[in-house]
Amino acid sequence: MLEGKKFNLFLKVGILLMLTSIIFTACAPTTVVETVEKVVEKEVIQTQIIEQIVEQEVVITATPSPVTGTLNVLGFTQGDEIAKVRVDTFIEKFPQVELVMTEGSLDAQQFLTAVASGNVPDLIYTNRDVLSTYATRGALLPLDDCVARQDIDMTQYRESAVKQVTVAGSLYGIPEFFNIITVLVNDKALADAGVAIEDIDTSDWDKIKEVNEKLTRMTDGKVTRIGFDPKLPEFLPLWVAANGGAMLSDDGRTALLDDPIVVEALEFAVALHEPAGGRQDFMAFRDTWDFFGSQNQFMSDQLGAFPMEQWYVNVLVGSSPDVELAVLPFLTREGEIITYATGNTWAIPRGSKNLDAACAFMKTVTSPEAWTAAAQTRADMRAEEGTTFTGVYTANKLADQIIFGEIMQPSGSEVFDAAVKVLVEVQDYAFSMPASPAGSEFKQAWQDAVNRVLAGEQTAAEALAQAQQEAQDALDKAWSR
Repeated sequence: MLEGKKFNLFLKVGILLMLTSIIFTACAPTTVVETVEKVVEKEVIQTQIIEQIVEQEVVITATPSPVTGTLNVLGFTQGDEIAKVRVDTFIEKFPQVELVMTEGSLDAQQFLTAVASGNVPDLIYTNRDVLSTYATRGALLPLDDCVARQDIDMTQYRESAVKQVTVAGSLYGIPEFFNIITVLVNDKALADAGVAIEDIDTSDWDKIKEVNEKLTRMTDGKVTRIGFDPKLPEFLPLWVAANGGAMLSDDGRTALLDDPIVVEALEFAVALHEPAGGRQDFMAFRDTWDFFGSQNQFMSDQLGAFPMEQWYVNVLVGSSPDVELAVLPFLTREGEIITYATGNTWAIPRGSKNLDAACAFMKTVTSPEAWTAAAQTRADMRAEEGTTFTGVYTANKLADQIIFGEIMQPSGSEVFDAAVKVLVEVQDYAFSMPASPAGSEFKQAWQDAVNRVLAGEQTAAEALAQAQQEAQDALDKAWSR
């Protein structure tokens, strides 16, 4: 009789424990709470369960815990008002959290070593294109439970950014900035070389080659103005996509680096260095530019045009508000707008000691509320300084709608108002490198290949054939884990 009672009691406890297990994986909002208490040999097992009827099914989830304790963040720098205002938004909303931020970029090897030792931060900030490597090595936690517990609407984020942080069907990051590329053109150089703005047409590679030669200026055998800087190695994916190709399959399993389309794109982009005397002379001159200063390459007439991320327009607003500049969309060879999107992401390391605070932080600093508060602060600062507000470009579509639909106002600067119009337009034409479990290794393989070609060590076909083998080996190994 006693044995039968014990069996029934343990059976009930087992069911209760099963419910407790479900608590940590379900993803419904809270509606009804009831407390279940069971006494087993003088010990009380207590938990809270929430039941919600969804299409006549009972979904069980955990009661959201109070957000308290210490939150250790690694890899994020509060270098400007856009960062500071968003962090302050979190502090104001969750005053019971002690925020400890270790600033500076994330070191991949140090981070993986920390995960292996169990001494990890609670939250990291890293590049989206390498997040998949961390995820497949077991260094990050999937965020499905986090998204459910904090009720994060993932549809508010840009699709290409979300795809980059989704690995094997699971979400591992919350995307932040959305960096996109357009073509920045020096109107002064065009006038000097007799080139029309219509000739800066990236859909016509023969025309770009011709324009590059016209805009390049040599003085006494030395380059004094680069015509068209292709921005290698970092922008090869854009040239490949414009040529109608891809460097990695959509499912992230197959490298496509030796595809003739990729080879052709690299050959063309590398050849743009030749009118300036080749890569060595090209880079030696480019390294002299006052890139962030008032005597930058546009003001000093040292560049005709180049593809560049949108944040550099904001740099020019501050350093050279009178710059003679035009911003054009990058085009495919079919004449369609295209841009290559990159950016950072928030992620939670495996072993994080404060999941609730980490999740709340990610949601808060990437929310429309935080982004628009930061954008308004910058807009007010620019107004006080008498300079132009060029916007804040986020991975949150709802935030961008408010920033560019309400906060952004005509500045009176034809140059920068026209630039912002183009920058906003191209966001909807963005692509990103597909996520793969060997994201870091894949990137290293193709960038090394480009550098070998630029150094004259290999032809484009040879370098990319080697990179193809290196990248595919890394992918196969990573997918087999």
